[in-house]
Amino acid sequence: MRSFEGRVVVVTGAGKGQGRSHALSFAQQGASLVLCDLGQQIPCASPMSTPEQLSETARMVESVGGQCISMLADTRSSADMDKLVGAAVERFGRVDVFVANAGLASFGPLRDMSYEVWREVVDVNLTGVATSIRAVVPQMIEQGSGRIIATSSSVAREGGPNNANYAASKWGVIGFVKSLAIELAPHNITVNAFAPMSVSTDMCHNQLTYRLFRPDLREPTTDDVREVFAGLNPMGVPWLEVADASAAVLFLASDDARYVTGNAFDVAAGWNAFHVA
Repeated sequence: MRSFEGRVVVVTGAGKGQGRSHALSFAQQGASLVLCDLGQQIPCASPMSTPEQLSETARMVESVGGQCISMLADTRSSADMDKLVGAAVERFGRVDVFVANAGLASFGPLRDMSYEVWREVVDVNLTGVATSIRAVVPQMIEQGSGRIIATSSSVAREGGPNNANYAASKWGVIGFVKSLAIELAPHNITVNAFAPMSVSTDMCHNQLTYRLFRPDLREPTTDDVREVFAGLNPMGVPWLEVADASAAVLFLASDDARYVTGNAFDVAAGWNAFHVA
C-alpha cells in the first residue's frame, strides 16, 4: 500500500544520509518530493553533501517512480526557504509534510571552541530548522493541515564532554517543536522532533566523531569505536541504520500519527530510558 500517494513532502539536507533515506522512503510510498541541500562544506563540520549527491538523490527518487524537484539552498536563509516552499507549491500545489533534517556536527571543549564553530553548529541545527519551518507554516495554515518533523538527537537531553554546541542546538529543537505544536494544533498541523541515537551515516562515521569517542587513539577505526557506541544504550546497538530512522519519520508523517504532536520521538535502543521524560 502506497500510504503517501498524492502527498507532497519537502526534505532538507537530502543530499545523503538520513535525508536521502527519508526522501526515497516517501517516494516508495507514492509521495512527490521537493529536496534541498546546502551542497558545500562548512569548514568546521563533519563531511557534508555535494551538489552531485543531491542530484543523485533526485535521480534515485525518480527511479522509484516519484516526481521530484531539487535545489541548492541554505536553511539559514529565509529567502532560500521561501523559494523552496514556493517551488513546491508552484509545482505540486501544496506541502503536506516538511522534514527539517539538515544538520551538522563539530565537537571540542567549550573553552577552546571558536565562536565560529559554536555559531555554525547552532545556526544550522537550530536557526536553520526554525527558518525552514517558518517558511512552510503559512502554506500549511492555508491548507488547514500538515505534518512537520524536525531532526533532534538523543544527545539533546543529556550532557557530554566536548559536545556543548551540538547538544544545545538539538535540545533547542525540542523546545521549538513543543512551542510550535501548541501554536499550530488548531490548524490540524502536527509538529514533532525525531530524536535518534547515532545513525550510520557520514556524520557518525568520520574521524572527528571517532576521536570524540576514542580520544586515546590517534586514528580510531570503526571497530575501535563500536563497543563505546554500543555502551550508550541498554540494547547494545552501536548505531541505527538509516532505514530505522526513516521508518520513524514516516510514522510521524502518517495518518496514524494524526494526534501525535509536541513530542520528541526517541528511537534509541533504550538510551532515552536514562533521560528525564
